[in-house]
Amino acid sequence: MHQVSTPREEQRLPTAVTSAEDAALLAEVVELRARNEQLERALVSRAVIDQARGMIMALAPCSGERAWDLLVDVSQRCNVKLRDVAAALVATAKDEALPEPVRQELRQALRRLHRADRR
Repeated sequence: MHQVSTPREEQRLPTAVTSAEDAALLAEVVELRARNEQLERALVSRAVIDQARGMIMALAPCSGERAWDLLVDVSQRCNVKLRDVAAALVATAKDEALPEPVRQELRQALRRLHRADRR
């Protein structure tokens, strides 16, 4: 049996389609904003990490790659995010003290780096 829609039902259809399209667009906007915020945080984190790498390169003359490896090592051994280790190191330029676990691990990592260079 074939159903015939009433004029009132036909008027609701375009509204329903428009609402579905609006909902899809809204969902896309929300997703894009979330991505944008994530990328902004990543850029800020990356800048701080690069500053910390530069500090390591100045402290223990080494390549950028070795400085990166050292920061990653300290981060993993302290169980602290890399960006937080980097931020703490950069903050020392403003007379802030390194957290003790990070300071100890950084000292040991620099010693290991120095020993490896002497071999």
